[in-house]
Amino acid sequence: MWSLLKTQLARIDRAAWVRFFVALAGLSFAFMAAVFSTIFREQGHLWVSALLASSALLMAGFVGLTVVPYLFRRVVVSRVRDAFDYDVTREGVFYLGIILVIAVAALNTGNNLLFIVVSAMLAAVLVSGVASASVLRGLDLDLALPLHVFAQRKVMARFTLHNLRRFFPSFSIVLTGKRAKRGERRLRWRKSVFAFPPKRPPERQWMRVPDVSLYAESLRPEEPQIFDDAVYFPYIPGGGSLAADVELMFPKRGEYQQDELGVRTRFPFSFLEKTRRIAMREKIVVYPRVDQTDELFEVLPMIRGEFEAFVRGRGNDLYRIREYLPEDSARHVDWKATAKSMSLKVREFTREDERKLRIIFDNPAAGSVPAEAYESAVELAASLSWHFAGQETELTFVAPGYSGAPDVYEFLHYLALVQPAQPGGRSAQLDALPMTDDYNVILTARPRGSIPTQLWATSYFVFIEDAGVRTGAD
Repeated sequence: MWSLLKTQLARIDRAAWVRFFVALAGLSFAFMAAVFSTIFREQGHLWVSALLASSALLMAGFVGLTVVPYLFRRVVVSRVRDAFDYDVTREGVFYLGIILVIAVAALNTGNNLLFIVVSAMLAAVLVSGVASASVLRGLDLDLALPLHVFAQRKVMARFTLHNLRRFFPSFSIVLTGKRAKRGERRLRWRKSVFAFPPKRPPERQWMRVPDVSLYAESLRPEEPQIFDDAVYFPYIPGGGSLAADVELMFPKRGEYQQDELGVRTRFPFSFLEKTRRIAMREKIVVYPRVDQTDELFEVLPMIRGEFEAFVRGRGNDLYRIREYLPEDSARHVDWKATAKSMSLKVREFTREDERKLRIIFDNPAAGSVPAEAYESAVELAASLSWHFAGQETELTFVAPGYSGAPDVYEFLHYLALVQPAQPGGRSAQLDALPMTDDYNVILTARPRGSIPTQLWATSYFVFIEDAGVRTGAD
């Protein structure tokens, strides 16, 4: 009993109650000052009456300016939080039609039994509204999303509805994703032509007169939503919760946001479909697609072959002599061992460093390549990063505006939000790249002639062009 009392006391909004009692005391003082002002005025004490009247006016103004707006905002927030949307169902329309027919019959015949039937049917509508509102109140929502999400890959999210009321269960709840809001719009006038008949071609119309028309101009684009489907919860016990795992898939990279979800019910009679909005603030960054695309199948074997040859040949100490393979360089052929064994032999040297690979995304300027080619290049950069991150390779990343962190998830986060660079903006500055022991994989839209010559020996180029991506070996 004591713990329940403590819980109820903890839920009390102390700040609101303190302001309420302050307002009550202030208005009481103002009322008493006004009463005594009238008394002193009748006795002829004008100065005292004026002082008390001014004090009453000032106190009432102080309460009106400081306390009333605060309490009003609290009431408005509470009203908005518990606001409902109503939709009349087909069952409800049919039921109201029956009530109307019986009511007309009762008025025409004066039959008391028909009036009782109409009253009972109207009472059922009232009970339905109260019951549906009660099962929606006190519901809270938790949304658990995966930490890393890739475009066009299915992921599981968990929606959990909590019934905060201990003794009142909820029945037949549908969690619905709020449809994307239309962007904010404003009405504008624009020039047009009034033509008659309107559906004929211009050369066959009888009349064409200059005119103006009103149209809606969008001010803010729609934001992609995380969830726009529906999940059904049949029963949530009082003080309990119920969870549902939902499969999500995002069509493209970028940032997705959910501002609110709705809990909807037709309980108990389906006369009305009532929806209560639950405000929330969830954001998720969807990484680019890293599936095995045609571009990746074309580029990856050549990058891997050149990278392996680059790594294997960097040392100075002889590691072993082995049989020649097609991907080996001719400069590693050991001619003495070849003459003795009568078969091609190559020298393999020890590695001085770890396998180091640097992926460089030279962000193209806006308008330099089509949007499809740009997205293809972003997905290829993400796929290569994801592939080599799963191997024994020390990865680094370079891109305009990128922090330089070697974490692959940081680079995928950058690629998820990257947009074409503004003309004259920052670039990857291929001319100023430091010369390291890393092997470079460079995705760029620059022409071949503008590539620094020192990069050709230690780099593999993927050129972003109008038709898509093209390898440096083409």
